[in-house]
Amino acid sequence: MAKPTKHAPLICIIMSILAVIGIILSLLLSSPLPAIFLLLPTVVYEVYRTEGASTKSSSIIILVVLILEIVLIIFNIDIDLAGFLGEDTKYIAGYEINLGVLTLVGPTLIAILSIVLFIRTRGVFTRWLAAIVFITAFFIIYELDPESVKELLRFGVDKALDRLTYI
Repeated sequence: MAKPTKHAPLICIIMSILAVIGIILSLLLSSPLPAIFLLLPTVVYEVYRTEGASTKSSSIIILVVLILEIVLIIFNIDIDLAGFLGEDTKYIAGYEINLGVLTLVGPTLIAILSIVLFIRTRGVFTRWLAAIVFITAFFIIYELDPESVKELLRFGVDKALDRLTYI
């Protein structure tokens, strides 16, 4: 059953404002933590709003990864997944993810799953939330490794253009 949309526009506006504040604080403090913490309410609301099997699981995975990202950053846990798994890339949800430092793989996975949400959902508010998640993940990645942003941006633009050609 579809979720009520009576307060959804206001909630999405508030989530957008929180994301912008988080991004600005992250840039000013040179730390991804403000953006991550202020993204949490958006992701929780995304979990509430999504209904399909793939979109619900994507939003839940984003929430879990976001919480794990907080733990990794706070406790300064730095694991090289490429070295650990013995491979440089992995296909997740049909998309190739470069493996490397775990703290960078998390927001990359979040960005990819937000693209999956944007593409697979029909609801305007869940798309809005997915866009907030993608943009914030983009800035989180920038704070962690500015060079990775180019690759993620290219991926996002390619997928957006693919989506626009089907409309």
